[in-house]
Amino acid sequence: MKICMVGEGAFAKKHLAGLKNIDGVEVASLVGGVAEATKTVAEEFAIPHWTLDLNEGLAQPGVVAAILTTPTPIHARQAVDVMRAEKHVEIEIPIADSLADARMVDAVQKETGLIAMAGHTRRFNPCHQWIHERLGSGDLTLQHLDVQTFFFRRSNLNAEGKPRSWTDHLLWHHACHTVDLFQYQTGEVASDVQAMQGPLHPELKIAMDMSIGMKVPGGAMCSLTLSFNNNGPLGTFFRYICDNGTYIARYDDLVDGHENVIDVSQVDVSMNGIELQDREFISAIRENREPNASVAQVLPAMETLHRLEQVLK
Repeated sequence: MKICMVGEGAFAKKHLAGLKNIDGVEVASLVGGVAEATKTVAEEFAIPHWTLDLNEGLAQPGVVAAILTTPTPIHARQAVDVMRAEKHVEIEIPIADSLADARMVDAVQKETGLIAMAGHTRRFNPCHQWIHERLGSGDLTLQHLDVQTFFFRRSNLNAEGKPRSWTDHLLWHHACHTVDLFQYQTGEVASDVQAMQGPLHPELKIAMDMSIGMKVPGGAMCSLTLSFNNNGPLGTFFRYICDNGTYIARYDDLVDGHENVIDVSQVDVSMNGIELQDREFISAIRENREPNASVAQVLPAMETLHRLEQVLK
C-alpha cells in the first residue's frame, strides 16, 4: 500500500518511523512546506519522491492514502483536498480548529465514503487501552479523570525547537486529546462544561494557561489543567480515579496510585501509540471498515471543544 506523507516536521518523522514497522506499506511521496527540510527528511527515510505540491504527491503512481501532519489551521482544507482526489486520509489531531471546519470534513467523508481518521493517539496508547478494556468490562468505573498538560512555550517554536509558521493552541489542539479521551473512556458526551483561561500572550495572542472541567451524564468528571508556562517536566499526565483503584498514565508507562508498575507491554503489538494508530488506519483501508477514531467518532469531541470555546468567550 502506497502512502503520501504530508508534512516534514517532528510528527511526520514519528509517523515515518512507525510506518517502517508495518508490513506491506510504502511511503511513495513526501509533501512538505520547506524545500530543504523536505528533501532532508525524504533522504533520511529513503522516500523516492518529494514535493511542495500536495496534488503532485497524491498523483504519484499507486498512492491510495495520505497522512496529514501539517499545521493545524490547514488540516481541514487539506483533508477535503485529499478526499476530493479520491484518497483515504488520516489527519493528525485536531482535524480542524473550528467546529464548522470539522463538520465540513465529516460531510465530505460521508459524501465520498472514503476512510477518514483522526490521529487521536491516546485511544491507541497501551496504557489507555488497558484502562479502556477494564472500564468496558465493568472491572473499573471512572469517578474522576485528572489531567495535566504542561509545556514551556513562550516563543513560537515547534517540538524540534524550530520556528513555527503558525501558532499552537491549548484548547483546539492540546485539550482535544483529553476531551476525546474522556468521552471515549466513558462512552458519553459531556453534559456539563466549564472553562477559564489566563491572560493572552502579548505576541502570540493566545492564552498561556487554561483550566477545563467536564462531567458526563453518568457522573464521571474530568479536570484538565493546561499551561505553556510550565518550567519543569513537559507532557501530559493522566490520573484515573476509579471506584476500584487509581491509575496514572505517563507517556507509555502506567502505575497504580501507589506507583506500582503495571505491565502493559502485551496489550498490543507495539508500545508506540502513533504506530498503532497508523496500523488501524492501514487495516481499516484494507478491510474497508470504519476505523477507531474515525472523523465521525471524534466529531463529538470537536462539538465539546466548541462549547468550551463559547464559555471562554
